Amino acid sequence: MRFSPGVRKWIKMVYWTIPALFLLTILMAFILSGKGTYPFLLAFIMLYLSKFAGIGVLFFEDITRFFRLIYQKTKKLLVTVPKEKSLDGEKITRSAFISQTALAVTGLHVGAFGWGIVSGAHDYRIHRVQLPLKNLPPAFDGLVIGQISDIHSGSFYKKVAVQGGVDLLMMNKPDMVFFTGDLVNNEAKELNDYFDVFKQIKAPLGVYSVTGNHDYGDYFNWGSEDEKRRNFEKLIAGHKELGWNLLMDEHRKIKIGNESIGVLGIQNWGAGGFIKAGDLEKAMKDTEDLPVRLLLSHDPSHWREQVLSKTNIDAAFSGHTHGMQYGVELGGFRFSPAQLRYPEWAGLYTENNQHLYVNRGFGYLGYPGRVGILPELTLIELKKV
Repeated sequence: MRFSPGVRKWIKMVYWTIPALFLLTILMAFILSGKGTYPFLLAFIMLYLSKFAGIGVLFFEDITRFFRLIYQKTKKLLVTVPKEKSLDGEKITRSAFISQTALAVTGLHVGAFGWGIVSGAHDYRIHRVQLPLKNLPPAFDGLVIGQISDIHSGSFYKKVAVQGGVDLLMMNKPDMVFFTGDLVNNEAKELNDYFDVFKQIKAPLGVYSVTGNHDYGDYFNWGSEDEKRRNFEKLIAGHKELGWNLLMDEHRKIKIGNESIGVLGIQNWGAGGFIKAGDLEKAMKDTEDLPVRLLLSHDPSHWREQVLSKTNIDAAFSGHTHGMQYGVELGGFRFSPAQLRYPEWAGLYTENNQHLYVNRGFGYLGYPGRVGILPELTLIELKKV
């Protein structure tokens, strides 16, 4: 396909305008420190991911050209590029075919991101998991825990759909519910419009929650440290008003008849540059007599850093990664860029008879959608082995 000079001029303008706006948006993000720049930043990242999808096709052609050049130089032969006929009868070179294929791949990728906003953002999926625990008291055998994580109230734009997700969880009647952090993006007031929805999350044995990295307001430009502190206090009060048992480096004993297990929860503790507010040792105090200990800890990196092979905690429950809201899950095959940063990024992991479950998240952050990695509600059945 050949474009007129005028059309080519506009294509070039758009092509160079996008990176210019991209750089400008990054600059705004640094200047405004989180005040509404996430959606813009993620929109441009979305476009660039789509570009990279097309570049992969072009890279294949570049490799072909390289080896063709080597062949020409060493053999002194001229290689004629095969030509094929397009559907409209015009001849098209292999290079043109590859370029147009790359353009089509890029377009499909942009379309997938658009569909991820329209459909994927609120396409809640139930994940059912059996969790084998060797010391589980008989009274807890078959108990079902519902897990919800990474709500990010400030990102929602479709309250009816969010209500549908909560209804789906409650329809399954979990015996107990765990919320594993990030109730908001930055400000406690983000919860106001959705308070009546999340207050409906209840369970016979209680709802237990912890804080995530976003709940501390670290990604927002506060007027003062006192304002930031008051925001966090308001968030803590919000958990209590919801009727949730917020665990701040502490534990609760859950009793059925004469038998008990422990539910422990810590403040956010994440490897790398994330806040390390949690105190696991404090949460574990006086739990030695409990046959089973279940830990709520927002960031899955905490499990490998402080829990696995270092404690007698039987299972931990996390979120945080969102599965990057982007990836592929087909049968047993799973891929997401999240796994480049987190060895444990979605689903159940087991080592040395200790378990970690990473929830893919209920909400979204930045990009207001999901491609391939859909929002999750988990139903975990405890099984005695």
